[in-house]
Amino acid sequence: MGKVIALANQKGGVGKTTTAINLAASLAVLEKKVLIIDADPQANATSGIGFDVKNVKTSIYECIVEEMDPRKIILKSEIDGLDLIPSHIDLVGAEIEMLNLPNREKVLTMVIDQIREDYDFILIDCSPSLGLITVNALTAADSIIIPVQCEYFALEGLGKLLNTIKIIQTRLNPELEIEGFLLTMYDSRLNLANQVLEEVRTHFGDMVFETLINRNIKLSEAPSFGIPAVLYDASSRGAVSYMELAREILQKNDLTKIKNSEKVID
Repeated sequence: MGKVIALANQKGGVGKTTTAINLAASLAVLEKKVLIIDADPQANATSGIGFDVKNVKTSIYECIVEEMDPRKIILKSEIDGLDLIPSHIDLVGAEIEMLNLPNREKVLTMVIDQIREDYDFILIDCSPSLGLITVNALTAADSIIIPVQCEYFALEGLGKLLNTIKIIQTRLNPELEIEGFLLTMYDSRLNLANQVLEEVRTHFGDMVFETLINRNIKLSEAPSFGIPAVLYDASSRGAVSYMELAREILQKNDLTKIKNSEKVID
C-alpha cells in the first residue's frame, strides 16, 4: 500500500510545487511508482510535468465533486513510473460545492483509497491556503512535508499550520505525522539563509530533513519546458538536491539502503 504525503504551507512561494514535481520525479527515477495529485487550482504541478492545462478536460475536481473514478483521469508523464491526476481552475469552486457533502473533510480520502495500492508514493501538491481542499489533503495523508523558504519570513505562519495539523490529528486523522521540514532556496553564501537554517533546526530538531534544496536556476527554468529538473539537467545542483531528498525519504521509511558508492564524500 502506497504512502500518501501532502506538501503544504499556507505561505506561497516556498517551493511546494517545485518539491512535488522534482521529488516525485526523483522517486520515479529510483524505480518507485509515484502519483502526483495536483490539488491547487493554479495547476502549476500539472503544467510543470508537461501537460497543457487548457487541454485538461477532467481533473481532480471531477473526482471530488462528481465522484469520477480517479483511474479514468490519470495521465502518464515522460518519466516511467510517474503519473499525474491534474488540476483545473474549476477546483476554485469545489470548496463551496463540498460544504453540504457528508464527511466533506474525507472526500479526497475516498478518492485516494481507490488507487492507493497502485503506487509506492502519492504526493499531494496543496494550494497556499488552509481551506477545505488542504484539510482534505491532510486528512487523506499519512504524513506532511512542510517546505520552508530560507528567507526572512520563513517562520511566519508556521504556527497556524502546525495548529491546523494538531486539530486534524485530534479530530480527523490521528495517524498524520510530520515527514519533515524541508529547507528550500538555500544559499550558503547568505548569512540570512544560514540564520534561518539554524533557527529551524533549533526549533524542530530531527524533524528537519538533512537535505537542503539549494537555490538553483535550473530548478526555475525546468517548469517552462514542462519537465522536472532531473530531465532538464540531471547534473544541476537542484536536481541533485532532490535526488538526495528522495534517498533520504526512502531511508527514513526503510525502503532502501544507500549504497556506499552513492554516498557523497565532501
